[in-house]
Amino acid sequence: MASFSHAGICMDTKRRPPLWSRIMQAAQLARQRRALAALDAHILCDIGITADDAQAEAGKPVWDVPRHWLA
Repeated sequence: MASFSHAGICMDTKRRPPLWSRIMQAAQLARQRRALAALDAHILCDIGITADDAQAEAGKPVWDVPRHWLA
């Protein structure tokens, strides 16, 4: 990651998404996790996860995302 200094302030050249975009992504993730928690055992079996796995994922906070999402 490149950075440069302007007037003594170090600035990253890699930009993060706008705040509103990050808020909307967090809200969407929260909705998806709630929907996952609401699925019954039959549907969870069809997608290859257990009820315990689904509850563990659903219980995560919105800032707990896979590392590759942060890149």
